Amino acid sequence: MNAVSQTGPSIRFRGRSFMAMTLVADVPLSAWLADFDVWLQRSPGFFTGRTVVLDLAGTAQSKAEVEGWISELATRGVRLVGLEGVRPSLVDAAMPPILRGGRDATLAINDVAAPEPAPEPRKPVEPVNLIVERRVRSGQSIVCLEGDVTIIGSVGAGAEIIAGGSIHVYGTLAGRAIAGATFGSAAQIFCSKLEAELLAVDGIYRTAEDIDDAFRGTAVRVSTEDETLRITAL
Repeated sequence: MNAVSQTGPSIRFRGRSFMAMTLVADVPLSAWLADFDVWLQRSPGFFTGRTVVLDLAGTAQSKAEVEGWISELATRGVRLVGLEGVRPSLVDAAMPPILRGGRDATLAINDVAAPEPAPEPRKPVEPVNLIVERRVRSGQSIVCLEGDVTIIGSVGAGAEIIAGGSIHVYGTLAGRAIAGATFGSAAQIFCSKLEAELLAVDGIYRTAEDIDDAFRGTAVRVSTEDETLRITAL
């Protein structure tokens, strides 16, 4: 009898790396959340759709405390994909998994002082300005919360640039540009050719549908004035 080899359906696996933002927890929880809420007021929607990991090293000593951190962030629209710095015995199947082996990247959220009487962002002594000399492709995210971001090239549709200060794009801006995440209304956006999906400065947004067609395909400057986003030709 001849042997017959039968091959069933195959299942494909691929290893991929994704950038995640890590929130570093601090105690007491109430004080940390108060500062976090002030930051969210300046940058509403910042965590929407983001990959976020919570670092609980040296903070959570019980399962109840871990659940408390997760619950408080969930009520603020922050969905966690993983936890770091916590003992496995404090985590159950209903919680995000424990992640290991992560490597630090240049990404940080500055602490915000309590407002008296009005909140002002704390500025680094020496701003860190990021220069990217390549095209930013769809699905990629460039984040620098401590200074300006300069892109020498284009920003593709579906890509995202987030800067604590201003954003400069020497090419076509077809993705999302969010400036002023740290320095507020002092920030601006400049690009050589506007095709953006979303523009934002100091939390004031304008989507593609709200951008005047007269500015499409032209060099523009985006700033804020009287709580309004202004687009002007260069």
